Amino acid sequence: MAEGKNSSLDLYIALSRASEWVNAHADRDIRGHGLNRTEFGVLDLLYHKGAQPIQQIGGKVLMSSGNITYVVDKLEKKQFVTRKASTEDRRLIYAEITEQGKQFFESVFPAHTEVIESAVMGLTDEEKQAASQLLKKLGKFAQETFK
Repeated sequence: MAEGKNSSLDLYIALSRASEWVNAHADRDIRGHGLNRTEFGVLDLLYHKGAQPIQQIGGKVLMSSGNITYVVDKLEKKQFVTRKASTEDRRLIYAEITEQGKQFFESVFPAHTEVIESAVMGLTDEEKQAASQLLKKLGKFAQETFK
């Protein structure tokens, strides 16, 4: 096998394993609050970006729109999210975080951030910045070349 192919495969394996283990830390914390990663991601999006059209949430949290409807249903049952029809286009339905959802998110997010910080302590701040820049570059290239 060519040298370049080995380093590419090594990178892929290392990236996958690192992502898997960091996600394991984050997922365990999120499950402790009665949510899954997607529910938490939708809540995070709505908290930080405001109301979003349900049809567009999937692309922002990397899920299919069919699953997003199910996730919004679950968050609505927990009274963390509500649906609102658009005033301009009745076909458009927005998901919006409720006051209860905001309070919940504000109560768990600081500790969740600490869980992630703890999970990535294996790198110095400089290494984290370098890794972040390289992974953004890698992701952007992979996205642009995906056909």
